[in-house]
Amino acid sequence: MAEVVNMPRLSDTMEEGTVAKWLKKVGDAIEEGDILAEIETDKATMEFESFYSGTLLHIGIPEGEGAPVDSLLAIIGEKGEDISGLISGGASAPATPAPAAEVAAATPTTEVKAATPVPAAIPEGVEIVTMPRLSDTMEEGTVATWLKKVGDTVEEGDILAEIETDKATMEFESFYSGTLLHIGIQEGQSAPVDDVLAIIGPAGTDVSAVLSGGMATATSAPAAVSAPAASAGAVSAPAEASSQTVQVTTSGGERVLASPLAKRIAADKGIDLSQLKGSGENGRIIRRDLEGATAPQAAGAPVSSAAATASSAPAVQLLAGQESVESVKNSQMRKVIAKRLSESKFTAPHYYLTIEVEMDEAKAARESMNELPDTKVSFNDMVLKACAMALLKHKQVNTTWKDDHTLFNHHVHLGVAVAVEDGLVVPVIRHADQLSLSTIGAQVKDMAGRARTKKLTPAEMEGSTFTVSNLGMFGIEEFTSIINQPNSAILSVGAIVEKAVVRDGQIAIRSMMKLTLACDHRTVDGATGAQFLQTLKTYLEHPVTMLA
Repeated sequence: MAEVVNMPRLSDTMEEGTVAKWLKKVGDAIEEGDILAEIETDKATMEFESFYSGTLLHIGIPEGEGAPVDSLLAIIGEKGEDISGLISGGASAPATPAPAAEVAAATPTTEVKAATPVPAAIPEGVEIVTMPRLSDTMEEGTVATWLKKVGDTVEEGDILAEIETDKATMEFESFYSGTLLHIGIQEGQSAPVDDVLAIIGPAGTDVSAVLSGGMATATSAPAAVSAPAASAGAVSAPAEASSQTVQVTTSGGERVLASPLAKRIAADKGIDLSQLKGSGENGRIIRRDLEGATAPQAAGAPVSSAAATASSAPAVQLLAGQESVESVKNSQMRKVIAKRLSESKFTAPHYYLTIEVEMDEAKAARESMNELPDTKVSFNDMVLKACAMALLKHKQVNTTWKDDHTLFNHHVHLGVAVAVEDGLVVPVIRHADQLSLSTIGAQVKDMAGRARTKKLTPAEMEGSTFTVSNLGMFGIEEFTSIINQPNSAILSVGAIVEKAVVRDGQIAIRSMMKLTLACDHRTVDGATGAQFLQTLKTYLEHPVTMLA
């Protein structure tokens, strides 16, 4: 499926960009991480990476021309694919925010935001840093931690703060060098996108007049920072969108070319970049080069658990008959969960189908597979693999409803619901139908661990075509879930329970598991959902069929 690439927002004040140079031409093969173009922003000329692989089918902005953020920059897809509908839809039509996601109908993207707090008069050399839009659905952010304090020297590329979005807690880099003169949003406080986050400028500059001198209204296109790879998706990524090459100096003095995101991932994992070979252009190290890379464990160093446990609040001691109420501010994640699930429940007409699956053969197959070296397969991995294969046979379940058309996804990206301290996130296993059971298991374990420590990027939580929610490990035998839009269905997986069943007229003890499919009746009729569950049941009751 063709992917629309929009003009990215590569700086916090960028409203439009100019294509300084195209490094690829129509018809060229594109790999993820290739540099597509050099884009001139209001601050610098920066390299812009592709987050997709395929063929460059269309260039929307010629060299030397400028366009607003979110304008159609390029289209990448399969060679010979018909993209006339995407082009005729208008260059300003925004793409849905995830790779391999559907392209939304063309709608104007430029709008005036009233009373955006930008100081009216700014002294020379003083830069206003506003709350950035770090995900496609972000409307406001919370400052989790300030890593700089007023009076500190700030260099371009320094991490100013950790900002909690509706999807993750992300580091926010400074685009400026100078002294941190003012902090506009304190730790733990929230503010809408584009509110004043900080002021950076020459040491000793008095910014009181700026802060008290009134605010001007800013006119800008909404900065839908699209993510490359997190619920229906976009195209330019917040984490690595500003993908200019960074030269990293190793302890040995060696110079290494790496993208900013790769640099941060390496720092988090304690990985020496000089030990990696970059797959980007000119040997540049990019995100995919760090996938699976680990740092050597120092002797005696503790190994942190992937599953972070939530800290429990101290128990409140009450006297007999006493009442007590505590008000806890809703996190960004909790507010967005409430909004998205309400929209899904009250928009999509849900109905539910339940089937019972005999899991004795699956238990025996799992036990045999886990006897192999370096193999660890869970029942959840088996359910995910079975879902991916069943979706290939029942394409109507792997769809997305639009008001005037239905999108049939020919790829299978499985969302896996993961409980975290503040709520729920859904990391996405891409092309799950093409992965082995052990690979699915490894990806789920990695993503679930990073989800609980808020290390997932928005890109890793976008683009799902079907979602699985499993509460079996908590002893829940049967439950229903709300559909994760824009999916057409979600599967609820219960616990495996030994019970008496009738087989060939005789009572026998079998290991049984209940699966409940929530369907959007606009796209999936009852018979279609039932046939999908029958196929899923066949795969799980005869797991050897998943290996054929």
